[in-house]
Amino acid sequence: MTGVIMKFFVTSMLMWMAPVAILYAFNHDLIPGKIGFFIRDFLLQGVTQLSPHSLTLLSGFVAVISVNIVIAFYIYMAIKEPSDKHEPDPAFLAEAKASVSQSAGKIGDSSQSLKKEE
Repeated sequence: MTGVIMKFFVTSMLMWMAPVAILYAFNHDLIPGKIGFFIRDFLLQGVTQLSPHSLTLLSGFVAVISVNIVIAFYIYMAIKEPSDKHEPDPAFLAEAKASVSQSAGKIGDSSQSLKKEE
């Protein structure tokens, strides 16, 4: 259980920190100025010539994409988690079955009383 909470906490922090870091980096000229040769020259051709308005739009778009990547990563971690690890509580199952059978009995009794009244 603590592993699940820890994964949730880490991805929640990443969902908050990644877009803020991206927006900070774009607003303080850390991106695209110091990204590196490959990224700057091949992937972001012409980004340094963008207007401030366009650069703000680009940084917002990249921040939204980063949140979607974090969500996809969390979903991937949840899917890869072993399913045999989680066993339902036997007391809860017994209570649920008793509740379902009790409510099913009440429904059957009410339908019989309706038939008698007709």
